[in-house]
Amino acid sequence: MQVSATGESNFAGVEADALVLGIDADGSLSAAARSVDEATGGVVSKLLSQKEFVGKANELLSVVAPAGVKARLLLLVGLGAAGQTDAGAAYRAASAAALALASKERKTVAFALDPDWPAEFVESAVAGVIAGSQGQDLYRAEKKRFPFTTLLWAGSKVPAALATGQILGDSINLTRRLVNEPPDQMYPESFAVRAAEVARQCGLKIEIWDQDRLEVERCGSLLAVARGSSRPPRLVMLDYRGAKADHPWLAIVGKGVTFDSGGLSLKPTDGMLAMKCDMAGAATMLGAMRAIALLKLPVNVVGLAGLVENMTGPAAMKLGDVLTARSGTTIEVHNTDAEGRLVLADVLNVALDQRPERIVDLATLTGACVVALGTEVAGLMTNDQPWCDAVAAAARRSGEPVWQLPMYPEIYDDMIKSEVADIKNVGEGRWGGAISAAKFLERFVGHTPWTHMDIAGPAFRDKPKPWSDGGASGTYVRTLVELVRSHAG
Repeated sequence: MQVSATGESNFAGVEADALVLGIDADGSLSAAARSVDEATGGVVSKLLSQKEFVGKANELLSVVAPAGVKARLLLLVGLGAAGQTDAGAAYRAASAAALALASKERKTVAFALDPDWPAEFVESAVAGVIAGSQGQDLYRAEKKRFPFTTLLWAGSKVPAALATGQILGDSINLTRRLVNEPPDQMYPESFAVRAAEVARQCGLKIEIWDQDRLEVERCGSLLAVARGSSRPPRLVMLDYRGAKADHPWLAIVGKGVTFDSGGLSLKPTDGMLAMKCDMAGAATMLGAMRAIALLKLPVNVVGLAGLVENMTGPAAMKLGDVLTARSGTTIEVHNTDAEGRLVLADVLNVALDQRPERIVDLATLTGACVVALGTEVAGLMTNDQPWCDAVAAAARRSGEPVWQLPMYPEIYDDMIKSEVADIKNVGEGRWGGAISAAKFLERFVGHTPWTHMDIAGPAFRDKPKPWSDGGASGTYVRTLVELVRSHAG
């Protein structure tokens, strides 16, 4: 999609297949909306006065071939309460409009949401348009979504935000594409190949560990998960150096279980159907690393992903097995469906070799976190409150919701103690499952400030939202980029 600003001050005169106007819920009109209202003889004002449209968040109303407007279609999108728009609301409103318009082929679409928006709102909205116009129908003969050829951002006073918004939108769609691919196409080797392509395009350094290297590196926990599959595992390490060598490093770690059957602790059909999404943490890391590199942020970042399939082949790990992780920690397996933490145990240890100042990991780790927080909020758990606060602040600025869960050592540490090994890979029964998983991971980061993001709910949508197609969401790519920006500052 080509993204460009139009200097047109008469928004009714913008030539496009569709023109999108943002409307606040209090009925006040921006300069763009006023100019269109005047050109159409008060069409917008009449719709508002008659309560045909009230401007609530993500509300949509189409006017076909409005007299006085060059665009063939006028689409009103609600921005919600006046003065309460943030980057997340801007993203959702733009994405909702794009989602509706992308149901048909349209060459040029113009957006005039609010010419006075600051750069961060424009950036998020452009990213929302790009994400909203792309569907999950990768293999359908009849497509349901048609990305626009050209996006015109009418009246933008911050043209640099258009370029950054496009980078973010394309990076979100990279993440979504990787997660939406079927597991017969997206597996450890093919993910690593795709990561290498992204690295080459963006100027990232990349190192890929195959099974032999993983064995040499004693990644016994990760390798145990991979044993049940005919697909060999991989570990991907991406290196971005945007600052001087003595500038602190940040590590972003993603869980990359490209398909999770549950292993011998087999999932039921309903629980297994969407398990191609269990590599969303790795895909989010890769999307964020792409954006960080293309934005040329003045930081040093290493991105890591452990890539496996969790299957039930004849060599699959068994309940009661004792694994030795790369760190030397021994792990008793009580549930082979608690495999993501076994993969991350070794990847986090590899991350420590890079001597990062801070670590953040993302993983579709537990259904327990979805039970606790629902499908739109990620859980945060940490060993360092200031670092967790920084992650939460970046998420708030991006409009991507998160909520911190407790990590009280006197309550939760005993949950993962084993009578046979140093630790076991699940806690006590059903209770506190998201926290016991995080407590497991905490054992592998030492004293390095670390925050864990359990994205099991937000990463993949079983049903569409008004602003998002079903399937992979790409959520938290923007949060990671904002986090890295703040790290640079």
